[in-house]
Amino acid sequence: MTDYKALIKEYFRDKSFIQSNIESFNNFMDNEVQKIINETEEIIPTIIPEEAESFRIKFTKITIKKPEVVEADGSRRKLFPMEARLRALTYAATIEVDVSVYVNDIQRESFTIEIGKIPVMIRSKYCHLYNLKEEELLVHDEDPNDFGGYFILNGNERVLIMVEDLLSNKFFIEKENSGPQTYTARVYSERSSYRIPHTMEQTKDGLISLSFTRFRKIPIISVIKALGLVKDQEIVQAISKDKQFDSVFINLVESVDLKTEEDALDFLAKKIGITQTQEQKIERTREQIDKYLLPHLGIDPKDRMIKAYNLCKYIKKFLTIAEGSQAIIDKDHYSNKRLKLSGDLLADLFRVNLRNLIQDILYNFQRLVKRGKFQSIRIIIRNELVTSRIKSAMATGTWVGGRKGVSQNIDRTNALSTLSHLQRVVSLLESTQENFEARALHGTHFGRLCPVETPEGTPIGLRKNLALLCSITKEESFDDKIKKSLISLGLKE
Repeated sequence: MTDYKALIKEYFRDKSFIQSNIESFNNFMDNEVQKIINETEEIIPTIIPEEAESFRIKFTKITIKKPEVVEADGSRRKLFPMEARLRALTYAATIEVDVSVYVNDIQRESFTIEIGKIPVMIRSKYCHLYNLKEEELLVHDEDPNDFGGYFILNGNERVLIMVEDLLSNKFFIEKENSGPQTYTARVYSERSSYRIPHTMEQTKDGLISLSFTRFRKIPIISVIKALGLVKDQEIVQAISKDKQFDSVFINLVESVDLKTEEDALDFLAKKIGITQTQEQKIERTREQIDKYLLPHLGIDPKDRMIKAYNLCKYIKKFLTIAEGSQAIIDKDHYSNKRLKLSGDLLADLFRVNLRNLIQDILYNFQRLVKRGKFQSIRIIIRNELVTSRIKSAMATGTWVGGRKGVSQNIDRTNALSTLSHLQRVVSLLESTQENFEARALHGTHFGRLCPVETPEGTPIGLRKNLALLCSITKEESFDDKIKKSLISLGLKE
């Protein structure tokens, strides 16, 4: 350990303190933007020109251009960060997308159009300062010791603060000290922009209920039967083959009248107040279940049995812990947390605003068709819609999902306070509530979060900072490795 200084120096020769954040932004620009565009699939308007039988608009490949400035005379040239600071400009990259229009399944129009601008992180791959040497940086009036990792909006330097959140799609059980429930379980099911909380509760008489979206405290067996797992024996087997739980039989007796899938769907329809003809009731309830029940397992009718078996496994885990034969999962363990870096936060923002743009295109298209003035799709794509909304969110810090303070003005008191601000991690918990466990230093923070740097007063322990040698792995690369090794061992997908 005598040469540790040389070792650390060598580590930081290639890596920056904020390497993870820059990689996250690069990944967003390289992969996520295209993925979000692909998610949109085809845009099919409800009102179409009279002479057309079918009409669809398709977004395909995207191109991202490095930041440019357009002068008053219409000339374009490269925009560097220092000029953006001095002239109060936004340092942003233009996103162009290939649009195809199909009328009666024949391609009529094909063009490339700008759909908006996304602010660019300083020193990232899409920044003009990327990989420049010290002398070249000085030519552009930049400080060679500046880490980058922030954005420039209207000349202001803004930082996106990392957000710490509970891991999605994992089943967490808590002991309740008050109220009729003894234990409650939660799972936050996440699929692209959806994040739906599901709550499972058991009352003193042993009945287990499930709550999600419009479904409030629904007997869990009725949901399993509505998914197609109808026979009581099959449900018992799916919950546990070796151990029998008394509570399971109490729950089965409660839903004994629901003999078929239709009975269960009818029961659920009454619970959420759908009043239509029998066929429509069943169809609408099925749609609600497909879309909002555990969407991370799939949203197609073919995924219903997988959801039913998963609910059975949740019941088994819930009852095993409720009976005390297994310890409660520690949700403050850092393996049960995920950090949302700049790339993830921007992906959430871009996804929501792209959806708004599509709604706007549909509205303008249908308005022009009604008037009989429609000529080209090109004129109804408003690129300033996405640009202004992303800029507004990053300038005010108000994010999708009602979160505040995600983006902040960078602290330039001195070099250390700037670095500290770029490394900040904020928890989504309210600082006015007690949450003692969440504020406490956990053993798994070692080497990941700084044990010393946290503010005094109400935000203590909820506002943290990354450790200096901490780096964050990308979830996808990590998941793929595990998946491949499990499939090679014989796991069925």
